Amino acid sequence: MKGLGRYWGYLAFVILITAWWTRAAGPVALLVLSLLVTAFFLFQAPVWCCAVNRDGSLCRNNSSGLLLGCSKRQRKWQKLRMTIVPHAWRQMNRGLWASPREALTTLGAVVAIVSALAATAISVAGQVSGKA
Repeated sequence: MKGLGRYWGYLAFVILITAWWTRAAGPVALLVLSLLVTAFFLFQAPVWCCAVNRDGSLCRNNSSGLLLGCSKRQRKWQKLRMTIVPHAWRQMNRGLWASPREALTTLGAVVAIVSALAATAISVAGQVSGKA
């Protein structure tokens, strides 16, 4: 069971998609679930590091999440810097699609972020229409 605990976010992602599909949950529940799934994909999902090595290739060490690098301290900071510095976005984008696992994690993070924005919009719209 210890090994399966690393993948709880994928189950939460399936629950999130199912909740949107069946409209079984309210906007607050969707927002909370979306934020959990986003946090999982950005900081905990098992992926390759994909930081840029000195020779220009991508690091293939294991890391946690799309935004964190491998166990080497410099690579963790390199990945976080790549998200902030505009000229490094091309290199960051190379790593986001390096393998099917990274592509699934990237798509999951994007879907979860869009889901959080949509749930927030639905919640705000419901509050505005409720006050009128």
